[in-house]
Amino acid sequence: MFDERDTLAADEREAALFEGFGARLVEAAVTCPGLARHLDGHSLSSVNDRAALQQLPILRKQSLMQAQQEKPPFGDFVNLDALQGQRVFMSPGPVWEPQLPGADPWQAARALHAAGIRRGHRLHNAFSYHLTPGGFILDEGARALGCLVFPAGVGGTETQVQAIRHLGAQAYIGTPDYLQVLLDQAASDNQALSSLELALVSGGALFPAMRERYSEQGIHVQQCYATADLGVIAYETSTDGVVHPGMVVNEGLIVEIVVPGTSTPVAPGEVGEVVVTRLSPVYPLLRFATGDLSAELTEASPCGRTQMRLRGWMGRADQRAKVRGMFVDPQQLQSLPDAHPEIARWRLTVRREQDRDIMRLAVTLKESAQTGQAVGEMDMQALAATLKRLTNLSGEVCVVDALPDDGLVVEDQRDYEQGQ
Repeated sequence: MFDERDTLAADEREAALFEGFGARLVEAAVTCPGLARHLDGHSLSSVNDRAALQQLPILRKQSLMQAQQEKPPFGDFVNLDALQGQRVFMSPGPVWEPQLPGADPWQAARALHAAGIRRGHRLHNAFSYHLTPGGFILDEGARALGCLVFPAGVGGTETQVQAIRHLGAQAYIGTPDYLQVLLDQAASDNQALSSLELALVSGGALFPAMRERYSEQGIHVQQCYATADLGVIAYETSTDGVVHPGMVVNEGLIVEIVVPGTSTPVAPGEVGEVVVTRLSPVYPLLRFATGDLSAELTEASPCGRTQMRLRGWMGRADQRAKVRGMFVDPQQLQSLPDAHPEIARWRLTVRREQDRDIMRLAVTLKESAQTGQAVGEMDMQALAATLKRLTNLSGEVCVVDALPDDGLVVEDQRDYEQGQ
C-alpha cells in the first residue's frame, strides 16, 4: 500500500472528504470569482455531504473554455496569486490549466507505486512535455516518489531507444502504443531493451492483447486514467503480478457517475459520464464533467484498497475521441471547408488495427447545380496535410459518395469491451 489512506473504511473516507467542505468551498469562491459566478444562487456553506454536493450544477468543459475566453487566462476559476513559480499549460480546445503548488500536484505517485515503481527506479517518460501537462503529470509524481526521470517526450524513436539502453531504465511511462514502437525499434537493432520491467501507461486504451504481448516481452504493464484538468483520477492495481479488474479512484477526489449530459446519478453499476470534484484552494473544480464514460464496480478490490472503483475508461460521452494520447474534437474540423471549399460534408472515424489507432477522414464534395455531379477533384495530399494541421495527428483521407445524416462528425468505432 502507498499509505494508510488506501485501507480506510468507506465511512471514514467519506467523512474525511467532506470535513469542513462547505467552509472551504466558501473560501474558494472568494479567491476564485469564476467559481462563485458558476455557483451563484446556491448555499455553499451547507455543502457537507454527497447529497448536498449533487445539488450543485455540473461544470462542463465548454463552459470553462467560454469563461477562459471571456476572462483570460483561467476564467477566474483559479487563484492566480497562488501560482507564482508554477507552470501554465494549454491543451486542445484550447483549455488552459495551471500546475498547482507542492510536490506531486497531479497525484501520480500513488498510481506509479501501485504499478510496482519504487524509489530509486530509473524511468523513461515518453509523454509529451510540449504545451500540455501530460509529461509533467507523471514526471512530478515519479520525482516525488524518489525516482530518476529521463524526460524523453515524444518522437525521435531511435534516440529514445539509445537513452533507455544507456540509462538502464527499469520503467516506461507513456502511451500504450508507443512502448511497442520502442521495443520494435530495439528488436530491429538486435538489441532488446532488457532493462525494462515495468510500465505505467495512459492517454489511450490498453487492450488485453497489448497487455499480454508486453507480458510476453517481460514487461508488467498497468494503466491509469488521467486528465489534464484533474491529474490522475484512477489507476489499476495488482497482486503478485495479477492485474485486478477496474481502477481504484485516487484519494482526495469525489467521483460520481451520471447520465451523460445531465447531473442525474446512474444506478449503481450502470455506465455513465464521469464527474469529478477536487476542492483545491488554488483551482477548485466542482462536479467537473470529464466527458468520459465509465461505471462503478461495486464489489471490493482484491488488492485490499477500499476506495471506489471504476470499470476503466469506456469511451466518450460526447464526440471527442482520444487518439494516440491526443483528443480530437469536432470543433477542430470546423475549418475544413475554409481550406477546401469543395468539401460538402465530412466525418472522422477512429478504428483499431494491429494494436494501433487509425483515423480516417471521409468527405463528400459539393455538387454542381446544373449537373448534380461532384464539382472538381480533391487534392488528397493537401487534405491529409490539413487533417494533420488541425488535429496534430496523421490519418487516412478519402472521398465518398455519401455520408449518413446522423449528426456525427467524429465516430469512435473501437470496441472497448472486446479490446478491438
